[in-house]
Amino acid sequence: MNFALILFILLLATGVVWAFDRFHARKRRPAGAPDPWWVEYGGSFFPVILVVFFLRSFVVEPFKIPSGSMIPTLLVGDFILVNKFTYGIRLPIVNKKIVAMNDPKRGDVMVFRYPEDPSLDYIKRVVGLPGDKVIYRNKRLFINGEAQATKAAPDYLHKDKLYYSPRFVENLGGVDHAILNEKDAPAYVPFVNQFPFRENCIYNTDGFSCTVPQGHYFMMGDNRDASSDSRIWGFVPEANIVGKAFMIWFNFGDLQRIGGFR
Repeated sequence: MNFALILFILLLATGVVWAFDRFHARKRRPAGAPDPWWVEYGGSFFPVILVVFFLRSFVVEPFKIPSGSMIPTLLVGDFILVNKFTYGIRLPIVNKKIVAMNDPKRGDVMVFRYPEDPSLDYIKRVVGLPGDKVIYRNKRLFINGEAQATKAAPDYLHKDKLYYSPRFVENLGGVDHAILNEKDAPAYVPFVNQFPFRENCIYNTDGFSCTVPQGHYFMMGDNRDASSDSRIWGFVPEANIVGKAFMIWFNFGDLQRIGGFR
């Protein structure tokens, strides 16, 4: 469901009703006559929809985390807020950038349109920038030949499944964040889709190496062995960027998570 498109259609419909009444129909009604129901509802909803559409399109947009690919940073059921102008101002619906601002940085948690189906929004961590060589060898991440620092952390308990996963703190672009790496999961990528610039990647039993093409980004989930990401479906074009995630604003199952993240 393209909620932005639905909101835009509602905005147009209520705006037409409001404008027609404001500049035409109201002048023809007898003094003191009540507004028709369609004018009353249309005129009432128009300013509300206008404010929501503006905020959602250019300032901040809410999302719900549907999968565990970003555990332990984000959990299933987290409702997050996404900054829509950090990476530039884009036209709603078509997602075309009209004002350039900041570029994504390594370590950012970013929402983007899934390259294989742009109607879907995905969320992952930015690992590789345009021109970077990303290597994932025996579950260690290297960027442009430099190993990204990691240190062991207390094991992570999956409360819904009652088992522990090895947890590490990885420093990526100066950003410390937790990742999970299962001991028994293979280092190699078991299956790979055919994606644009697939020739930029080499896969083997130890992992893979990819050179990120210009205008694209390499994304990975923090739950490294349970994430469908750029290792499988390729690079994220700049045109697919939605915004930068920065805060958890609600979680029905754990109110203590409200205000968390960064």
